[in-house]
Amino acid sequence: MPCLGPGHHGLTTQIPHTVDIALPSHAQVPKVDGVSLRVFWYPESSFRAGVDVITVDNIPVKIFSAEKTIADCFKYRSKIGLDIAIEALRAYREGTRKPNRAALTKFAQINRVQKVMRPYLEAVL
Repeated sequence: MPCLGPGHHGLTTQIPHTVDIALPSHAQVPKVDGVSLRVFWYPESSFRAGVDVITVDNIPVKIFSAEKTIADCFKYRSKIGLDIAIEALRAYREGTRKPNRAALTKFAQINRVQKVMRPYLEAVL
């Protein structure tokens, strides 16, 4: 199960009150003592797209790529806030690597948010 990655990718200044996880539709929610989880549900095609593996304390952890994370922020803008999606896009633009507009567009299409993201991509990138 991938974790959403705005914090890992440096795309937000927000301090989360929960651990955000992505799960495929109809999956069982894990129980973790003492940890507040916020679950984001994904159709299988979106759940499998844009997954990277990083190592945390010698443990492989799946997270979404920066571009997939931004598309997810726009997809879940009503849950996390449009301001966070825009902040993520701006931070991505100002990051250490060149923005990959093709990847952003690809994940926007997978998430069916290309019409929502288009004006922000044009304004910010």
